[in-house]
Amino acid sequence: MRYAGVVSLPVLLQPFRARNYRLFFGGQVVSLIGTWMTQTATLWLVYQLSGSAALLGVLAMATQIPSFLAAPLGGVLVDRFNRHRLLLLTQAASLVQSALLAIFAWMGMLDLPHLVVLGVMQGCINAVDLPARQAAVVEFVEDKHLLAAAIAMNSSLFNLARLIGPAVAGFLLAGFGAAWCFTLDAVSYLAVLAGLLAMRVKPFTPRPHLRHPWVELRESLAYVRNYRPIRVLIAMVAVHSMLGMGYSVLAPVMAKDIFRGDARILGFLMSASALGSVFGGLYLGSRRRIRGLGRIIVAGGLLSTAGLAGYALSRNYALTLVFLMITGTGGIWVIASCNTVVQTLVDDEMRGRVMSLFGMAFIGTMPFGSLLLGYLAQHWGAPAALGVCAAGTLVSSLVFLSVLPGLRAAASEKMARIEPLEIT
Repeated sequence: MRYAGVVSLPVLLQPFRARNYRLFFGGQVVSLIGTWMTQTATLWLVYQLSGSAALLGVLAMATQIPSFLAAPLGGVLVDRFNRHRLLLLTQAASLVQSALLAIFAWMGMLDLPHLVVLGVMQGCINAVDLPARQAAVVEFVEDKHLLAAAIAMNSSLFNLARLIGPAVAGFLLAGFGAAWCFTLDAVSYLAVLAGLLAMRVKPFTPRPHLRHPWVELRESLAYVRNYRPIRVLIAMVAVHSMLGMGYSVLAPVMAKDIFRGDARILGFLMSASALGSVFGGLYLGSRRRIRGLGRIIVAGGLLSTAGLAGYALSRNYALTLVFLMITGTGGIWVIASCNTVVQTLVDDEMRGRVMSLFGMAFIGTMPFGSLLLGYLAQHWGAPAALGVCAAGTLVSSLVFLSVLPGLRAAASEKMARIEPLEIT
């Protein structure tokens, strides 16, 4: 299947015909690498300072819980205000947060309380930034037929950064210290700000008849609750994010205690799953239709289960990297496929609020998984904690498979309006 006016490029590259999307993508490439450098450095510092797996979970909880609590209100803001300007504000705020980390690190004052407070600050920023980015992609691409490819490319971008950032951070940590990771992260935000400022955006038209934010929030919750396909997809993302994506919080434990390595081993462990996610995202981006994404969500959940189980049991470093690649591939199939179908089904006037709930499920549930993983790892060991996660992703995948026929039927009316696309 080819789309009018975009026959000269493979499906995977067609979103790049949109100038604004090219600028957005290019800036994010640089910025997200810096973000993952900071996350890797933070995890390593916490484990070095405390030696506690449980504290790793507490830090992740503190950093991500604002997204769970504030994301719905962030979605209301995204539907009320200019998304382009919101992104400029959130990216500028993130630059300040990373600069503060760098300043404290260079001054030798960075300790656990600083890391927690600045992590909470970034979590509050993300509560608005995530739904704004998700909703703005539709505006940047413009052609809704290319939405699946754009989302897959965004997922590949995110995981390409997750591949490069931790590996670079590992070498910087081992040779120069965490301050360089935080400094380069702060500088990286200049790229995304430059891209946003260079965009040509349409004049913003405020929605008429704005109601009280709490009324709009209740409306979005009712919308998701009453439309079963979106409700189930968001629930699937929540479970998979909590149990199938939190394994990275234990990477310092695995690197230091299981494989007796340094920060470079940590970087490679975190990058391995990202490499699998890049391959998985490129596959999704090369697909021409939404048809089949339901089965891919199930397959992704089962792949994640297999990868997590192997990660828990393996004591061979090379084999562990392979299992992490499998886990990363499965994870991106679940999250990106659910994202694509939700973005396709949601009504435009509800997009920001619904995507904030999606972000709440994706980012906001991770802290609960991280807290659980940290507790289990502290008392049972990291391999046993990973085994619990594998069991959870297996159950969620089988439940989703059992309800998939009903989701197809419920979504068929909306999907029929979008050319011959359907979820099957």
